[in-house]
Amino acid sequence: MASAQSAAVKAVSISLPSGSATRLWLLAMVLLWGLSWPATKMALDLMPPLWLAVTRFGSAAICLFAFVALRGELRLPRKADWPIVASVGLLQMMTFTGLGMIAMTHTDTSHAVLLAYTTPLWSTVMAMLLFRQVPNRLQWAALGTGLAGIALICSPLEMDWEKPGTVMGACFLLIGAIAWSVVILHIRRHRWTASPLSLAPWQMVLATVPLAGFAFALEGPPTGFELSPRLLELLFFIGPVATSACFVISAEHGRRITAFAMSNFTLGVPLIGILSSVWLLGNRLSLPFLAGLALITAGMLITAMAARKPAPRR
Repeated sequence: MASAQSAAVKAVSISLPSGSATRLWLLAMVLLWGLSWPATKMALDLMPPLWLAVTRFGSAAICLFAFVALRGELRLPRKADWPIVASVGLLQMMTFTGLGMIAMTHTDTSHAVLLAYTTPLWSTVMAMLLFRQVPNRLQWAALGTGLAGIALICSPLEMDWEKPGTVMGACFLLIGAIAWSVVILHIRRHRWTASPLSLAPWQMVLATVPLAGFAFALEGPPTGFELSPRLLELLFFIGPVATSACFVISAEHGRRITAFAMSNFTLGVPLIGILSSVWLLGNRLSLPFLAGLALITAGMLITAMAARKPAPRR
């Protein structure tokens, strides 16, 4: 959720001079977000995916409600902010996370985190389709490079298409990334009357309720798994730490650096997710995967550079 959160911060804040403390907080945020991917994979071995998504956002919402209340900022969103509450809650949190967790039961964590973080590439496509923005040369280059990497990662050279759920998992991850890209575009154009941090717990509640309904319908009551000490540790890290605490860091410190610098920071999330998955889960990185990783990373870097210049309108 790094890109959408940083976009929200930029939409309501003026860039301030950065300092070493800010960089350390943001590095900690990127590290925790990256480590949340193998932690999620471990939790999926102990808990169904949709109930895991419910627990993640439900626990994070409780923590953020308490934090915002202590700051004296807890109130119902105003009418003007409900569209962005619905957009983030239903598209980014519910759709992206729900589809992503289902997909992770069919693919390894390295593939999941890389495909999920193709969001900046799809933002260029959706801006062209929804707002008739003509990509500049850098954006076309970024899109072509990134899509080549996605094609390589999803090809039979890297994925076993005969394995049940493999193609579905890749499609779910890409659909989730596209949904997330729409949220980023909405955030950039929304006129905020409240801060992103004060709206975050309401967005998480809005994601939790329908996710719980889907979990009941598709996975049954939450009685088929045991809340072991290991699972509780993983749930605490995934929800209160890697979701709510990192959201606070992003909101409080992301505004202190430029959008370009924040984009470069968040590029570290998939890289840490992949490396930690190799270390903690024993994922193997093949040559096609490394080539796809290089192409997608290059595409996202070029996208961040191109974002410095506004795209012309038709």
